[in-house]
Order: sequence, then structure tokens, then C-alpha cells
Amino acid sequence: MTWTPLKLLAWTQEFFAKKGVDSPRLTAEVLLARALSCDRVRLYLDFDKPLGDPELAVYRELVRRRAEGEPTAYLVGKREFYGRDFAVDARVLVPRPETELLVEAALAELPRGGRLLDLCTGSGAIGVTVALERPDARVLATDASEDALAVARENASRLGAVVELAHGDLWAAVHGDARFEVIASNPPYVPAGELAGLAPEVRREPCIALDGGFDGLAVLRRIVSGAPGRLVPGGALLLEMHERHLDELPRLCLQAGFERAEARRDLAGLPRLVVAHMAGGPRPA
Repeated sequence: MTWTPLKLLAWTQEFFAKKGVDSPRLTAEVLLARALSCDRVRLYLDFDKPLGDPELAVYRELVRRRAEGEPTAYLVGKREFYGRDFAVDARVLVPRPETELLVEAALAELPRGGRLLDLCTGSGAIGVTVALERPDARVLATDASEDALAVARENASRLGAVVELAHGDLWAAVHGDARFEVIASNPPYVPAGELAGLAPEVRREPCIALDGGFDGLAVLRRIVSGAPGRLVPGGALLLEMHERHLDELPRLCLQAGFERAEARRDLAGLPRLVVAHMAGGPRPA
């Protein structure tokens, strides 16, 4: 049988659907474009062009690995975030569109020339994006994983972002008496009991970037308790969270000394983000 892009996509879409792969058609297109070193538009411009054996071999291997649960982003080596391609691999969590809400909140909170701390930076998606959107800002991005920092460093360099990177466990990476206008983090927040029920591709991502302990708040509690000492008056703490933290996380922020804290929802209507402010800044309208 002669395999063309159109035939391959039709076969793979059906195969992925049976395997429970999310977005089977889109995933097939992304993997075939990767195998052919082209963009997805080219697949349809050359829809009836026969593929050679070497190309088919590369594509079959990608399909096999995706069907076995390897994330698409790892297979193609990148994930789009805030309109830019970030390099990703098994060393880091795959950036999600929901985290763009955190970036938008950070950009709204950060004054001109302000300082932002990105805790648990992973691929650098938050810190690098803020640095690129606001070249006037000073950004420090930290992570407990040296492997993750290597990915973040690659992304900052390739995208041309000026970001300081530091290795350490949360506050241990922030030296001296540095204070920030904004602290943002997408930390591990999945309750340990839910890890086994995550989608197969999510379970392939670093456990250290997912596991939030018994109730999902283990790392969040440490961030919240230490943040007041690292924020300027009126500074903001922005935290991505699990939907079950809707009530508890804002409460923890208030108990830690924040003047106010509110949960915000994503486009699907799910609680996704907590924004907490220290006293001393402008009151909300």
C-alpha cells in the first residue's frame, strides 16, 4: 500500500481514538509534521505525495510512543505558550494554556521596572514570557531541579529573554534581602491520591512538578508562609491551584498576613488562580 499524508492521518486518527489519545486528528497532524520536518499546512498541500520508508519509520515510532502515553510535546520537543514555542522534554512539566492566566495577572500587577520572582519555573514559561512582554522588568526564576533550570536557560537564551536563574528549594534560591513586586508560581499542587488517576501522558511528566502532598497544599503552604517576607508593601502573590483549593488557599493567604486574597476562574469556569495582596498598595476599584 502506498501511504500518503491523507491516508496516514485518517488511519492514525482512528487508531488514536481507539487508544483514547486526546485530540486524535490534531495529534496525528503534529506528529506527521514532525516526522516530515514541515508544518501542518504542508501536509495538506502535499496530501497525495507518497512517503518513503525512512519517513514512515520515523512516523510509526512517534505514533507508537504517543499511543503508549508519551506526551506529544515531548515527542516534538516543544509546546506553544503565550504565542511562543518553548522547548520541553521529560525534565519539565508541559506548559498548559491555563497558566497563561497567571502570566496575564502578573503583567497586570507588575509596575514599570518592577521585580518578579517565578518560583518553580520548570521550562521557564512564566518568567521568560514576562521578561519578553516587559523588557523593563527584572525577573528571577528558580527551581529545585537543576535539570529543569537547564531547560529554562535554553528557552531564555533562544527566545532572547533577560532572566536571572537560580537553583534552590523555594526560598533557599532567593539570596539576601531581595524583595519583589510580584511573586508568581505554578507549583506542584495535585493531591497525592489523585496522581494515579491522571491521564497516562500526564503521569509521564516529572512527579516532583505534580505531587503536592496529601492535600495538594504541601508546597503551596511553604510559598504562602514565606512570601510576605519577600514582597514589597502592596506586592502581589499569584498562585496556580487545584480546584479543590478554592476556599482553603485564599484562607491560608489571609492567615499568613495578606490583606486580601481572591480566587479566579479559568475559561472553563474552574478555580485556577489565587491573587493575594499585601497591605500598602492601592485599593481595588
